[in-house]
Amino acid sequence: MKSSAFCRNWLKSLPPTQGDLQKEQVFGRKRLLEKGIPSPEDEAWRLSNLNRLNEFFALPLTIKERSNHHFPEQEKSIKRLILNTNKCILEDILPEGITKLSNREIEENIGNIIKTCNIKNDLAVSINQAASSDLLALRINQNVTQSLEIIIPSVQQQMISTRVIIILEKGARLDLLEVILGNNQSAQNHLIEIKLEANAELNHELISFGQGKQASSLSTLAVEQSPQSKYSLNSLHQGWHYARFEPRIIQTQGDASTTIKSLQVTSAKEQIATHSLVRFEGPNGRLDQLQKAVATDSSHSIFNGSIDVPKKAQKTEAAQLSKNLILSKRARIDTKPELEIVADDVRCTHGATVSQLQEEELFYLLSRGINKEAANSLLLQGYYDDIISNFSKNAQRWNFIEKLIKATNK
Repeated sequence: MKSSAFCRNWLKSLPPTQGDLQKEQVFGRKRLLEKGIPSPEDEAWRLSNLNRLNEFFALPLTIKERSNHHFPEQEKSIKRLILNTNKCILEDILPEGITKLSNREIEENIGNIIKTCNIKNDLAVSINQAASSDLLALRINQNVTQSLEIIIPSVQQQMISTRVIIILEKGARLDLLEVILGNNQSAQNHLIEIKLEANAELNHELISFGQGKQASSLSTLAVEQSPQSKYSLNSLHQGWHYARFEPRIIQTQGDASTTIKSLQVTSAKEQIATHSLVRFEGPNGRLDQLQKAVATDSSHSIFNGSIDVPKKAQKTEAAQLSKNLILSKRARIDTKPELEIVADDVRCTHGATVSQLQEEELFYLLSRGINKEAANSLLLQGYYDDIISNFSKNAQRWNFIEKLIKATNK
């Protein structure tokens, strides 16, 4: 990797290191200068449009609150937090059972999860460390059940860098909806670190919408699971000119359950990539992963999914399936499921498919008097259903079905 002029100039434009995240800012800026921007020779970035990554650094870090997004009415029983322009805005007190980490607790925990997940030197993480000036750090108290909604709006012609840490204590249960929004010529850089202690359960929904011309996003998810914990991720990415999503999930001693259901939809000349890793550090771990993608026009969809099962992870059960739908001769889909298995007593499977809408199904609907646009919409909605049916009613307030159909049914 080499530091591009875009990267160096962007680093020079940042405000002086300061505040509670000063050590992180110093470390991130040093790492960016050392490692710089990846090249086409870097395997993890080989398919990525690096010109668009340079455009990411052409945007200044925002310092003004000028977001113009309109949010759907919130569910009264669910607390909504808005992360805006590097400041975590709490509209009022947190719900019972959710507390903010103290400065001492932040110092004890910050960076530990990304270190466990072995991503402390990743580009997106270094950018976040270099730029983030504030942190939303929450603890879900022992044996508490709560719901939370976190919205991350964007600002036109600006970059926003946001960072979140959530720790679920033993037996805690949280339903979390995250919404990341783009804008015209905007950039989002988001890092969320999550730790689940024993018997904790997290249902995590992530909706990521570009919603603007040349909107970019680099987002990283780091999850550390203790034994008997359950983590479920339902994610949706659509509308980004350039986006890269990197979920890293580690079962630190095995004996935990992970479920991932994800969908990314590309159109026009967009490029959206998901690079996932699930690693088992002990026996009796479980994974069920389904990744779906739809690409049309001249867009490009990328999926690289790694599952790491070392010798100590005996009796692991892991299934990964990548299913892809290509709707245009000019569209491109690259998918690469990977299994690295050293343990010899496991049940692990993976697979990938790339197909088109079935002509027989389309013909059947047309023969019943349904016009072509409506028929395509029905078939696409059926294809999306494996993923979107897992989203809660609160998440569906964001009307993502209409956005998906509009993006791909042209």
